[in-house]
Amino acid sequence: MPLSEILHYHILGIEVQEYLTAAAILLAGFVFKNLVSRLLTKVLFRFFKKVGEGVTEQQFHELLIKPISVVIFFITIFIAYSVLDIPVRSSEVGHNTPWFAKLAFRVYQIAFIAGVTWIFLRMIDLAVLVFMKRALRDPSRLTNQLVPFARDLIKLFVGIIAFLVVLGRVFSIDVTALVGGLGIGGLAVAFAAKESLENLLASFTIFLDRPFEVGDLVSVGELTGSVEKIGFRSTRIRTVEKSYVTVPNKSMIDKPLDNLSRRTSRRVFFMMSLTQMTTSTQLHRIIELVREAILTHRLIEPDVQVKFTSLTSNSKDVRVQYYVRTDSYDEYLDVMEEINFKIVSAVEEVGADFVDTTMTRLSGGTGGSSDLPKSLQPQGGGQSIANS
Repeated sequence: MPLSEILHYHILGIEVQEYLTAAAILLAGFVFKNLVSRLLTKVLFRFFKKVGEGVTEQQFHELLIKPISVVIFFITIFIAYSVLDIPVRSSEVGHNTPWFAKLAFRVYQIAFIAGVTWIFLRMIDLAVLVFMKRALRDPSRLTNQLVPFARDLIKLFVGIIAFLVVLGRVFSIDVTALVGGLGIGGLAVAFAAKESLENLLASFTIFLDRPFEVGDLVSVGELTGSVEKIGFRSTRIRTVEKSYVTVPNKSMIDKPLDNLSRRTSRRVFFMMSLTQMTTSTQLHRIIELVREAILTHRLIEPDVQVKFTSLTSNSKDVRVQYYVRTDSYDEYLDVMEEINFKIVSAVEEVGADFVDTTMTRLSGGTGGSSDLPKSLQPQGGGQSIANS
């Protein structure tokens, strides 16, 4: 059979040469899509860098090159389809169009809309990257938590718009009538369950009331940790055990929340138990040395209590309480350690001793454990921390 006849031979109503032309276009698009997308992103970056302060060319390429290459390939598919006798526009799809052609057309439309939506989402990420770079110069942490929240909210809005476009363009549904029939409240319920809507409303409460910010150390329920992210559905907390916990925003609002970072000071309280062999002179001297050590520390408030408050058959107990002026938990531990060493030195200096020097294993509230003499163990199973 001559080549000309082969090229004009019809398969499913389409000539072979049209198949070959479409295949060549698809092959060229697949081979050159990465090259074209790289050149396009380079050109776009020249315009973007004028407003995108702090964003590098590599970051720009990493965010946009993949979605752009995908859209370029979809455009190639559109061109290849136009060569064939296959509908490439909604107006060309009729009752006589084969079912497989209709299916291929709808799949193509959905994929193309998804690709364009992907580009929009990456552009939102770029905008967030620019704002976060600028936020590094902002001493307020409000920007750091507001920008990611706004990003998620805008992405949700873009996703809803893309879904409505698919309904209208691909499935020929009257979106205007649909939205008008549902109303704003009905549309929200359609896209989110009751719990998700409650969490979304709680997120607005968090931003308006600002009970905590990103970076704050908070305690809610039995959970204590630093806030790393506030989203429109949940808040992410890094616990002192370094676990990454997701808490629904509704729980952050409904449960009593203690913002530890906003304390003006942190309380230290424990009972120091000395042996019955400790004389009155030694006891007076120990109290004097301990009080002096605490009062002379630059981070401790003047409201200090070092009092001989209890006398038992086994011990003479001294109540020790002071407040550390810091919102840093690490600095608080450093001060407490320094004072504890001075207490031990004071007891050793006067020749006294604690009631029980047996080392007892304590389960610490920070996930580890510590060895302390029983006489220096905090009351209630751990160091007490409270507001001043």
